[in-house]
Amino acid sequence: MPKQDTRSSNDPFKAPATALRGVGPSLAQRLQKLGIEKVQDLLFLLPLRYEDRTRITPLGSLRSGDHAVIQAEVQLTEVAYRRRRSLLVSLHDGTGWLTLRMFYFSRSQQAALKPGTLIRAFGEVRRGPSTLEMIHPEYQMLRDSEAAPMEDSLTPIYPSTEGLQQARLRSLVEQALSRLKQGGLPDLLPPLEVDGHNQPTLAEALLYLHRPPPDARLDQMASGAHPCQQRLAFEELLAHQLSLRKLRERIRRGRAAVLKPDRDLSDAYISSLPFSLTGAQDRVVGEILHDLARGEPMMRLVQGDVGSGKTVVATAAALAAVGSGHQAALMAPTELLAEQHLATLRGWLEPLGLEVGWLSGRSRGKEREQMLEQLASGKCKLVVGTHALFQDDVHFARLGLAIIDEQHRFGVHQRLALKQKGERGELQPHQLIMSATPIPRTLAMTAYADLDCSYIDERPPGRKPVTTVAIPESRRDEIVARVQRACAEGRQAYWVCPLIDVSENLEAQAAEETASLLAEALQGLRVGLVHGRMKPADKEKVMSNFSQGTIDVLVATTVIEVGVDVANASLMIVENAERMGLAQLHQLRGRVGRGLAQSACVLMYKSPLGETARSRLEVLRSTDDGFVVAQRDLELRGPGEVLGTRQTGLMQMRVADLIRDAGLLPEVQQVAAKLAVESPERSEALITRWIGQADQYGEV
Repeated sequence: MPKQDTRSSNDPFKAPATALRGVGPSLAQRLQKLGIEKVQDLLFLLPLRYEDRTRITPLGSLRSGDHAVIQAEVQLTEVAYRRRRSLLVSLHDGTGWLTLRMFYFSRSQQAALKPGTLIRAFGEVRRGPSTLEMIHPEYQMLRDSEAAPMEDSLTPIYPSTEGLQQARLRSLVEQALSRLKQGGLPDLLPPLEVDGHNQPTLAEALLYLHRPPPDARLDQMASGAHPCQQRLAFEELLAHQLSLRKLRERIRRGRAAVLKPDRDLSDAYISSLPFSLTGAQDRVVGEILHDLARGEPMMRLVQGDVGSGKTVVATAAALAAVGSGHQAALMAPTELLAEQHLATLRGWLEPLGLEVGWLSGRSRGKEREQMLEQLASGKCKLVVGTHALFQDDVHFARLGLAIIDEQHRFGVHQRLALKQKGERGELQPHQLIMSATPIPRTLAMTAYADLDCSYIDERPPGRKPVTTVAIPESRRDEIVARVQRACAEGRQAYWVCPLIDVSENLEAQAAEETASLLAEALQGLRVGLVHGRMKPADKEKVMSNFSQGTIDVLVATTVIEVGVDVANASLMIVENAERMGLAQLHQLRGRVGRGLAQSACVLMYKSPLGETARSRLEVLRSTDDGFVVAQRDLELRGPGEVLGTRQTGLMQMRVADLIRDAGLLPEVQQVAAKLAVESPERSEALITRWIGQADQYGEV
């Protein structure tokens, strides 16, 4: 019989929530929905807001919208049948009148609220037909001689879930706080970080935030700027930083093949390109080649704005693997983007004698079997594909480098599954991760602390900024005329719609309907249509025709968001732009401006615009810098949405806010570096406290 682990039972905070009074299996299940499994978890379930129940407000001082405690005598209780049956309780305290209104009540409740009864109630004050009202307030009946004590601290309002009332949550938190007052919850920050910065201890911070005094500055607490909140935010950010450092060290302890480029092959590739590398591209290629030659697994993120030339850099890395006798795989999140990469790489490399393989979810029969055999035998040195590359029946002979494009579109587990495909004994493949959706540096410092970051922050020569305008859809005829003029000058245009078919639920133009209308309106122009439901061969044919100039206007859904590169296309029209996110709109805009001509992006919107949509469109009008766009996107949507990692547990923080607390990050990094070396036990305890098993998001 295995030995039982008794560590949790000896620690009152690591004990299961069922150790608390009143917590049975049913309540434990509800608590789990809030992430509460241990007693300690209740301490870190911080209030969303607070209510002031520390003083009684005279009825004559109440105003509509107040949340207040009142104490008054029942004057009249009656059941009213206007519109809805309700129980009305009229109260008076000598200064004014107030009505309590209950839509759900029992006979016994009605009988208890008889005239002369003294009541204390808390609720939101609203304007009623004749007096101010409280609807279904919390209340208690007092004896004439009883002076019930008032709350001595602000009342917390916690995140909750169905079937879990605030009163029950407060009771459970109070039990956890009682244990906290007895001591035993260790302060895991280095002493200097508490004493040297005049920060509260962990226990002081938790007690204050759960039970703030009546004079607490609620405005400061609402903004997250209170020292007690900052104390906890610092510790939580530190735990995430330590977790990612731990992952990074675990990876770096592994071994990888030493990959050095075949100079003849690399030089032939660079010299065959119809352009020269920018300084930024040259710098990033150098950083990658340095990593590949070290014999430990590279984990590098390459960020660059749309059109900055990340594929050129990735191809140079792939050639280093091929030139060293290994294989390289490039994985893209969509079929269309993968096909674009395939066409680009074949155009660059096949003249040099290097064949590029292809594997997608739609590869079938003999074609698929042949590719699987070539990958397993090592005959195929470089393959491009979708998520199909990490399916169970795919085996590589010597995968030396895995390149993942638009990594935020993949789950963390998916990209790491591709890494596992290349593990041979003690050797792991190198990983190069690309993102055309720039991530603000403060966010990258935390979210990607396990990665080295490279930035391609230079436009290719001759590229001009794209002029961006926002125009209401009521001016559609003007926009159609603009497309007509651009095409008459020998240019091409994109017209992007968010839907394929007409939807009754969304007031958005569908691509198929728009293509038909434009073909009629743009007499003499060739209008094409592409969307995600088309057969690959049909889609490829349309894209090829557009690339070759035999289609003037390409109507598309957002499948062309990434990867499509047609230098002659100088006009982008985006329908229903108010429905799309900043990053997506910026990606779409990046499909034009890839040639030497001045390009424009027209964001067509349906009036009236909401405040958030207006803010998004204004950002795009004011800048084409992807990192500025990314920062505003982060502020508008939050880190989980920007990173596309909500499903992994990454960045789901309890206290810290990566936007608000960005200023803490440099010091967090310094403390993490020191703590990881000097006190690994304390580091591990911090990770367990704040993340639990979630630090496994770095492993499959």
